[in-house]
Amino acid sequence: MTDQGTPTPDNQSGAPAPIPLNYSAAAPGAYAGPAPSKDDITMAMLCHLLGIFTGFVGPLVIWLIKKESSPFVDHQGKEALNFQIIALIATLLCILGFCLAPFLIAGVQIVRIVFSIIATVKSNQGIAYRYPLPFRLIK
Repeated sequence: MTDQGTPTPDNQSGAPAPIPLNYSAAAPGAYAGPAPSKDDITMAMLCHLLGIFTGFVGPLVIWLIKKESSPFVDHQGKEALNFQIIALIATLLCILGFCLAPFLIAGVQIVRIVFSIIATVKSNQGIAYRYPLPFRLIK
């Protein structure tokens, strides 16, 4: 549509154009690849879900197997892997801290589980999820 509210030649109905499945404008480093297939969605969901139970091992295995064949699984696998590695580092630092270790370890684990569940649900919907991390270890 033009600024005056009249339809453009590309969109004669005047309705807003559909937004393509492209997350590049959402955040730097966000997923900008093709729409994921059902298999890609399932494998990406498993990356996040297995992270709850296996730490970084489950996402690592799936990412190593599927990273070449699926851009969506490659992106989500790296996200899950980065998050689980950082959660492991935070847990180890809490163990070394001794003083408030039980409370801090419980806090880290609760945050890890909650964000992994959110990522699992979003991936199951075919939406690329980015964990709120200050840095990425695997790019």
